[in-house]
Amino acid sequence: MMNDTQQAEIARIQSVIADADCLVDESAVSAAFDQMAAAVTEQLHNKLPLVFSVMNGGLFATSELLKRLSFPLEVDYMHATRYRREIKGGELHWRVSPEISMKGRCVLIVDDILDEGATLAAIIEHCRAQGASEVLCAVLVDKKHNRKAFEGFKADFTGVEVEDRYLFGCGMDYQGYCRNLPAIYAPKGL
Repeated sequence: MMNDTQQAEIARIQSVIADADCLVDESAVSAAFDQMAAAVTEQLHNKLPLVFSVMNGGLFATSELLKRLSFPLEVDYMHATRYRREIKGGELHWRVSPEISMKGRCVLIVDDILDEGATLAAIIEHCRAQGASEVLCAVLVDKKHNRKAFEGFKADFTGVEVEDRYLFGCGMDYQGYCRNLPAIYAPKGL
């Protein structure tokens, strides 16, 4: 049985979802993953890539992308974050380093979003420092704004571009919740 605090939290999150704007619906998300998978397949099908999911946000995107790839590859994960259950990013915090060696390998990093890109840029640099022969990245979402970590910073494979708002769903969270939603939302007022 849930206590009053848990019931209040459920009601609060349900209210955020109900009031949010749906920016990319489930069918458009699926089409974006189809397009990304075709591009990844074309470029990496004969490179035996090592695919890294960036936890926790990249879990959804990695799962959806892997379902659409039918060539040999290896999968591992890493966990670096700047959000730590907050809605604004802070200092980079490394939680888990990958187990499989990247030395001499083609690496594909999969994450949910390219916002400013500081986390993704640090991960790419980490992979290069570990001896990866090639480092590429795939993100479901690229936010449209001019605050990227580096001028012109782009993912190699991008599903959709969206306006500069706080997002949740498809791996992106709202205060730790809603990563599981199959569409991309933006709460009112953020």
